[in-house]
Amino acid sequence: MNSLLLHCRPGFEGEVCAEISEHAARLNVAGYAKGKPGTAYAEFICSEADGAERLMRGQRFNRLIFPRQWARGTFVELPESDRISVLLEALAAFPVCGSLWLEVLDTNDGKELSNFCKKFEAPLRKALNKASKLVEDGHKPRLLLTFKSGREVFLGLAEANNSALWPMGIPRLKFPREAPSRSTLKLEEAWHFFIPREQWDERLSGEMTGVDLGAAPGGWTYQLVRRGMLVTAIDNGPMAESLMDTGLVQHLMVDGFTWKPKQPVDWMVCDIVEKPARNAALLETWIGEGLCREAVVNLKLPMKQRYAEVRRLLQRLEDGFAARRIKVSIACKQLYHDREEVTCHLRRL
Repeated sequence: MNSLLLHCRPGFEGEVCAEISEHAARLNVAGYAKGKPGTAYAEFICSEADGAERLMRGQRFNRLIFPRQWARGTFVELPESDRISVLLEALAAFPVCGSLWLEVLDTNDGKELSNFCKKFEAPLRKALNKASKLVEDGHKPRLLLTFKSGREVFLGLAEANNSALWPMGIPRLKFPREAPSRSTLKLEEAWHFFIPREQWDERLSGEMTGVDLGAAPGGWTYQLVRRGMLVTAIDNGPMAESLMDTGLVQHLMVDGFTWKPKQPVDWMVCDIVEKPARNAALLETWIGEGLCREAVVNLKLPMKQRYAEVRRLLQRLEDGFAARRIKVSIACKQLYHDREEVTCHLRRL
C-alpha cells in the first residue's frame, strides 16, 4: 500500500500533485506525484512501503486545499465475473475495517458507474462481514473502494477522522427552492466543512449580525437569513424581494471594497468576482481591524500556477495578522460547489 490516491475537481490534478508533493517533502516521504488532466484524481507513489501511511499520519486531511478525498492502497484488476472473490483475496493483507465506502471519480464515466456501485455494495458488504474483514467500529480505518471502471478499482484505507466528511468529498445538499441563486450552496457547504455541526447553534446564532459583500441577488444572504441573522447586503444590483420581505435585510447600494460597518459584526461573507489578491486584502482588513469575528470569502483563481497563488495569498494573510499581533485561524478549501475558486474561512481567536 505505497500509493496515495487523491480525488479532485476535474482539471485540478496538477494543483493536487503540487500540493501533496510539498507536504511529502516536508514529511521526508520520498516519492513522486502524477495526474492526468481531466481524470479527477492524482496519485502520489511512495518509494518506501510505509510512505503513504506516514504521509497521511503527518498531514491533516482537512488542511489540504485541492484534494476532496484520499486513501492509501493499490489498484486491482477485476474480472468480469466473481469480482468479490478477487477483492477478498486482495484484501487479505488489509486490517479489519470499521466502515465501507464505494466511490467513483467525478467524471462522466464515474457517474455511469454509480448504479453499478449501488448494486455491488450489498453483496460486497455481506462477503466482507462473513470474512470478518468489516465490523461497525468508528475507531478502525475506513475501507474505500474507488472504481475507475467495472474492471479496475483502487483498494484504499483512510482513518475516518482524517479523511473526507462525505463519500468522494461531495456533500449531498438540496438546493432550497426559495433561494435566489444556486450560489447559496457554496456557503451552505462552507458551514458544513469549516464549522463542526455541534457548534452551529453557538457560531451561527439568530442573535448575530452579518454582512454580505457583493450580495445580489442574495444567494449567500439567504444562508445568513436562514439562520435568523440581521444582514447588511452590499451590492449595486437588486436583491431578491423574498429576502427583503423578511425584514432581516438592509440593502445598501455602495462599493463593497470601501464600505465598513459602524459597529463590528459577527460574520462577513463575500463572493465578489475580483482578482484574488484584492479579495484577500479585503479579508485581511475585515479580520485584522476587528470589523467581524468570522468570515467566509471566495478567491477566484488565475489560469496558471493556481496552487502557488493560493499559498502566496495565505502566507500574506498569516504574515499580516502576525504583524498586527492577533491570532486568527485560517482554513482554505476548494469545495465541491466551487469552480475556478477556493473558499477561505477565517476566525479571530
